[in-house]
Amino acid sequence: MEQKILSLAAEKKSDALQRYLQTVKDAELVNLITKHAVSGKEHGALLRGIFKGSPCSEESAVRRRVAIYKHCIELVESGDLQREVAAEIVGLLMLEVHHMPASSLLELSNLFLDAVKAGNLSSGKSLELFPNLMKAVSSQETLVYGNGELTGDECKKQIINSLCSSRWDPKCVIFLTSMFRDVLLSTEELQFVVEKVLRLLSKVDLQEMPPLVYQLLLLSAKGSKKNILEGVISVFNELDHQLMVEEKNEDSLDLIDATLPKEQLRQVEGTIILHIVFAIKFDQDLGRELVKTAQHGDSSKFLCPFSVALLLSVSRIQRFEKQVFDFLKSTILKGFKDFQFQQGSKFLRDLVPQPFCVSTMLLEIVKNSVFGWDHVTQGLVELGFLLMDSYGPKVLPGAKVSETTLGSPGQQASQLGSRILLETFKVHEPIRTVILEQVLNRVITKATSPTSHFIDLLSDIVFATPLIMQGSSSKLTSTFDHLYQLPFTTVLGLLKALQPLLKINVSVRDNVILVLRKAMFASQIDARKSAVAGFLLLLKNFKVLGSLSSSQCSQAIGASQVLVDVHTRYNSAANEAFCLEILGCLRRCLSQQEDIRRILYEGFYDVIRRNSQLARPILHTLVAQLKKYYEPEPDLLPPLKLERCITAQKEQIILQEPLAHLLSSIHCCLSWYKQRSSLLQEKGMDEDDDEEYMTCQQEIDEILESITRRMTKCDLEEFELDKSADFSLSSGVGMKNYNYAVLVMGICEVLIEYNYSTADFSKSKFEDILGIFKCYSKLVDILKDKSAKGKSAGSGKAYRSLLSMGFVSTLLTALFRDSTKVHEESLGVLRSSLDFMRYAVNIALQKIQQLKDTGVTDGPDGQNSDRMFHCVCEITRVLMWRYTSIPCAAEETGKKDKGKNISLLCLESLVQIFQTIQLHYQPKISQFLAALDEEDEREAGDINVLEKSTSLITQFQRSLTNQLSSGEDEFNSKEAVLLVSVLSTLYRFLEPSSQQFVQMLSWTVKICKETDLEDVQFCKGIMTLLFNMHSLFKSPVSLLRELSQDIHGHLGDIDQDIEVEKQSHFRIVNVKTAAPTVTLLVLGQAAKVLDEVDWLITKLKVQLSSEKLPEGDTQATDPREPVEKAIILQLGTLLTACHELVQTALPAGSCMDTLLKELTKMYTVLTSVVKYYLQVCTSHAAKIPNRFEKLVKLSGSHLTPQCYAFITYAQSIQSESMSGEKKKKEEVAGISTAKILRDTKPIPNLIFAIEKYEELLIKLSKKSKVNLMQYMKLSTSRDFRINVASLDAALKEKDSDEENEASNEQSVSEQNETQEPKKKRRKK
Repeated sequence: MEQKILSLAAEKKSDALQRYLQTVKDAELVNLITKHAVSGKEHGALLRGIFKGSPCSEESAVRRRVAIYKHCIELVESGDLQREVAAEIVGLLMLEVHHMPASSLLELSNLFLDAVKAGNLSSGKSLELFPNLMKAVSSQETLVYGNGELTGDECKKQIINSLCSSRWDPKCVIFLTSMFRDVLLSTEELQFVVEKVLRLLSKVDLQEMPPLVYQLLLLSAKGSKKNILEGVISVFNELDHQLMVEEKNEDSLDLIDATLPKEQLRQVEGTIILHIVFAIKFDQDLGRELVKTAQHGDSSKFLCPFSVALLLSVSRIQRFEKQVFDFLKSTILKGFKDFQFQQGSKFLRDLVPQPFCVSTMLLEIVKNSVFGWDHVTQGLVELGFLLMDSYGPKVLPGAKVSETTLGSPGQQASQLGSRILLETFKVHEPIRTVILEQVLNRVITKATSPTSHFIDLLSDIVFATPLIMQGSSSKLTSTFDHLYQLPFTTVLGLLKALQPLLKINVSVRDNVILVLRKAMFASQIDARKSAVAGFLLLLKNFKVLGSLSSSQCSQAIGASQVLVDVHTRYNSAANEAFCLEILGCLRRCLSQQEDIRRILYEGFYDVIRRNSQLARPILHTLVAQLKKYYEPEPDLLPPLKLERCITAQKEQIILQEPLAHLLSSIHCCLSWYKQRSSLLQEKGMDEDDDEEYMTCQQEIDEILESITRRMTKCDLEEFELDKSADFSLSSGVGMKNYNYAVLVMGICEVLIEYNYSTADFSKSKFEDILGIFKCYSKLVDILKDKSAKGKSAGSGKAYRSLLSMGFVSTLLTALFRDSTKVHEESLGVLRSSLDFMRYAVNIALQKIQQLKDTGVTDGPDGQNSDRMFHCVCEITRVLMWRYTSIPCAAEETGKKDKGKNISLLCLESLVQIFQTIQLHYQPKISQFLAALDEEDEREAGDINVLEKSTSLITQFQRSLTNQLSSGEDEFNSKEAVLLVSVLSTLYRFLEPSSQQFVQMLSWTVKICKETDLEDVQFCKGIMTLLFNMHSLFKSPVSLLRELSQDIHGHLGDIDQDIEVEKQSHFRIVNVKTAAPTVTLLVLGQAAKVLDEVDWLITKLKVQLSSEKLPEGDTQATDPREPVEKAIILQLGTLLTACHELVQTALPAGSCMDTLLKELTKMYTVLTSVVKYYLQVCTSHAAKIPNRFEKLVKLSGSHLTPQCYAFITYAQSIQSESMSGEKKKKEEVAGISTAKILRDTKPIPNLIFAIEKYEELLIKLSKKSKVNLMQYMKLSTSRDFRINVASLDAALKEKDSDEENEASNEQSVSEQNETQEPKKKRRKK
């Protein structure tokens, strides 16, 4: 039979072929086709012959064709055919489709629909026929579809609609998506297909996702790029969220939900990111759409680990690099800003959900990149450095390096960049070299700008991966060659960062030593300072163990973070030789500049603490240096040769030897070594100090005793210093005297500390201390007097005390808290001097101020954070007791000295302490509060921070209440202001949601309502505290309205004929405090409220633009409605406050200018609200809410008319000030004009803002069909205005003048007739 068909087809006898085929049953033909297709022989010729003998003009032939089509489709899908055979069969079927009649086309289409619904498409090969089938359908003019007729295109649309509406087997999704690439689709049809595929993307197996996304990307060439990208990102965002939830609940017993294997998901995501990046390389429009979606879409929906990783991969394409990084940089900074902005307002926190955490997202990407995301790593590194470069610490040109404000969004962004780089360095070996090179390059090349953040990053890298860093020794070695050009602080930070590496890498250490030796003899002073600091660091970290057991070496090596026993490789003898060699190098510094010597003296104490075996050579060195300036004769005065400490350099007298620092270093080293020896003896571990050391110790004690004895006998004349001496820095004598004075003051302080530490509460020793203090205080008084008279330029530089922080805390404890009977008589000597006690508190204040500003203090242990914290706790405990036990008022009675009140100084110190704790020791607040109760700090973990904070706050509240309850004569303004400052810091210790916070807020409100004081500073402090607390509890708009009414009542109305009823909601507001203090504070809070509202409007606009249009008239709840309602309520309440202020007779100056600016801002925000509702009406065809209409009505009745009246009032006030300016001298005329022009600028801005608001209201009225302008009156303030009163006066004057001019009119006219008319003067 097959031969007959083939021969007839070959002979081109179509009639005979048709007749023969009519005799053959369809079943026989089907079997014949199957037999040839399976064998792979002559199947193509057979099919062609059958189609040739089955013309579409005959109904039976058409049925035969349809049967063959159906069978061939089943045959192709069966999988029994070879690939080439199946392809050939499908090709033949595709060629014959266009000859089929309409009914057959629909029948075949339904065949495919049924196959898809039944899930019978195993290979999907037959789907290649479907595009041709759809093309043939669309080419038909009309088709009978269902019960009616449709055009070809409409019929095709119905078929695709039915196909997409049916259920797809997950195994068929890829085949079907691929098929649609070849189907001609309209935009609407494509959208329908894409939505269907995206819905199924999350339901297919993970391993099926990459090929499906690949097909979607190919499909994106037809359009719908945005929907495809957003859909893919949304699916993986959901999967990431699901995985995160599963990981949180991984301890749960229910393991059924744990369906997502993490590693497989990450690998799939990585593959899909690669697919998208490759697609973007070939289709730039896809990349543009991705960037556009990121920039203009709702970031809270778009940004997720997957989308950011995708953007980072796309950044490798040069065309999109800048756009991607600019977007990520701005988004990260905005994220931190929004978070900080939201945290400061309870109003915003309640309305808007917590924003996504950018840091968590990016660090999650770093973790995910371990799973083969190499294409993301480069973008991560570039982003990390971009953040550090853009938002690192800034410096002003020519100014000192200044650190960025703690906790600012910029600093958080810089820290995030550092964390990204650190985590990437840990997990990606290939990229480590790049990161390290970039960090080192920035440290070297940015010598003129702050590099502390890069040094911190390097330190973290070395700390985390010291052994890995060993392989980068060559790069570090080349870096050290540039030490000469780097600033001292940079070199010090670099060496500290690399300390762990120096302990395990000999080559790096040797190279550092070589460079430091060269730097010791460099011409630049910074290089020599770096050398000294570097050698001191090495001495601290290479211990000479000697005969000591390891338990005796209790001081930890702070810089070492590596568990490597370096002493097994380098024995103690080698270390000792090494350290002594370094000490030899350092001894050469004793002949260099004062700065270098001071660094050396201050560093020796740390060296001895870390490396106690070096105490003897160091003490010998220091004593030998001291002997150069010590007068050995016991009766000669003064005991020190100060003339040797200074030197002449050209015309200047400069300090060569910081003798006070030398004495301080000797005392601190000796004191620590004595304490250590006594501690070891108590533990039964006698060190057997050799005789040489004991002799040295005895010699030092004798020298210091002798200096003390003679200093108590010395007058200032002995040092050539007295009240008549010249201390100005403009002359050589003055410079010499000033240096002498500073040296003597420092020496006195060192001797005070030394004698106290050796006194053991000896009365005679304490008398010596007072004698030395008298010498010190005389010098301080002289320098103060000279400073007051402007004769001492040196007084501009604050003198820094040489007392150690530990000694200050010990001294204060003894002076104020030591109640031991045995000590009472000796301490009475010191307590008898109020000046000495005041001095002790003053030094504590100075030290704490320095700690707050820089995080460290001068002197021993000044950079030890834990030790400083311990001292601060002790000082706080003492000062708290002193302030609460002896009030300022009690102390002042019967006191004649001019100095500051000690209790007041204690309070001032407490202000600084609480601010320091809040700034630098926030994680230790619980320990701090525990220490105040004189309990053991180890119990700090068990205390209730809220209760302790409340107890502390209550003490200061009680003190302030006592102050306010005392009469005006006894009221101490300074103390009250300081108490408010304390409370302004302590309220931050409370949780804003706690009951204690609410109680403190209520107390503050009560103080403001009941206190009637005309103290401007106190009013400013307590009102600022009120506003700061209120914003954390709820929005302060109602507060602003009441305060505005009070201000209006006290200052009066702009219309003098109107008498304003005085409403006293807050008695703290009175005639003296109302303006400018309270007014400026109220306007400042109003500006903050407007900023919050503007921020919310921006959020609403973004949310609105990303929303899909509502389908039908659904009455679903609008998610934007609560925010809209809150915005209108805020603006309405604030508008009533402005209604009061704008009618208030404010004085000219800052109050008036600020009010005009805030009114302009108010109208700008109102304009933004109008724009938002314009957008709502345009895109969503929604109605304007009634509440907004009421707000517009309120603005038209209560604000705009009053604004124009206030403008008139402001201009009259300014014209008065202008006339006052004219009476001044001509020299300041230009300045006055510029000032007046600057003062009048806010008025045109306000008028423009009002008119812009009204213009958009007109547009909104047309759009919404609601007449909003019925509430607005016509404006009267423009470029010109007719003042009716002035016009009437001018007209009356003109009438009186007309009579006098009538008699002269005729003669004047005759005269004019004989003369030429005068030429008009042109305006210049």
